[in-house]
Amino acid sequence: MKIVLLGTAHPYRGGLASYNERLARELLKEGHDAEILTFTLQYPGIFFPGSTQYSDSPAPEGLRISRVLNSVNPLSWLRTGRLIRKMNPDILIIKYWHPFMAPCFGTAARIARRNRKKITRVICIFDNVIPHEKTLIDRILTKYFTGSIDGAVFMSASVGDDLRTFRINIPVVLSPHPLYDNYGSPVPRETALKKLSLDISYEYLLFFGFIRAYKGLDLLLNAFADARFRNRNIKLIVAGEFYESDAPYRSLIEKQGIADDVILMDRFIREDEVAYLFSAAELIVQPYRSATQSGVTQIAYHFEKPMLVTDVGGLSEIVPDGKCGYVVQPEPVAIADAIDDFFRENRKNDFVKGVREEKAKFAWDRLTDAVMKVYTNI
Repeated sequence: MKIVLLGTAHPYRGGLASYNERLARELLKEGHDAEILTFTLQYPGIFFPGSTQYSDSPAPEGLRISRVLNSVNPLSWLRTGRLIRKMNPDILIIKYWHPFMAPCFGTAARIARRNRKKITRVICIFDNVIPHEKTLIDRILTKYFTGSIDGAVFMSASVGDDLRTFRINIPVVLSPHPLYDNYGSPVPRETALKKLSLDISYEYLLFFGFIRAYKGLDLLLNAFADARFRNRNIKLIVAGEFYESDAPYRSLIEKQGIADDVILMDRFIREDEVAYLFSAAELIVQPYRSATQSGVTQIAYHFEKPMLVTDVGGLSEIVPDGKCGYVVQPEPVAIADAIDDFFRENRKNDFVKGVREEKAKFAWDRLTDAVMKVYTNI
């Protein structure tokens, strides 16, 4: 089939770009004619909270990526829609994560569907239907976008529930977030620690990804201040760029007296660094206040690492409690109790075994199967 993906890709950085590029590779592997249309402008600079939107890595080999869509220029939305219509694909796949993108995606999709030569079906893969940080116009924008699609794949039950408040007359399939297996293979722990200049005599927790209030880093810092972790050769790595002021977090670290045990890598983490961070860590901690699903869990599965997640959104669907790690309430005491149990009871080997069993559920061909199932039911 001829398939066009519309969304983030190189030269833009981050998990969304990696997801679209990895999905395109899987479609090509399965024999489809697949290419990506991405942005000429993704976010105006004043709307982007990080240091840069762009990757410093070379373009991925073997993928066709064209920059065509300006998220804030309606003329670009029209041109992109007409271009897709001219390309005449069987399927247009859009990965949706935020209402800001609803006007450009929704307009381009509506035009692409008006194809007299061939019916182009628009299938959305939803990260979120309702964003973590809500505004008054989210529902209006999302309603506009969901009116432009023919079917959907969602990655957690909670996202499916949100989608049903907008559309109930389209085929949908639940398919969990696939593995992020594009960051290379695990490396020996000693190699990773040496690469990161970390002391081999310590064990490490890892908080990974950009930092905003809903990610709950403050909950983890308060949990890590528990007296049970002092003088136990345990350190916390915080690896990710602040997408809000870092001052409250730095103040909390000082107030709790844990500065010597917290390693702040407060910047965007390059793809070639990911394998070292996950290979160095014993436990991946996601203390989120709200969530749908998370790509971090799928990186952890790839590197076969136990996880501690909070019982919000779809995280408990992905990490079976007591098998692959812990599912706890988003409270410092509950987080601290789980971390203490992990090290005190030596849970690592049992959890790694569980992770290896569970990760088979998250192969990329399960996602492409879900897309095709939606397509055949439209």
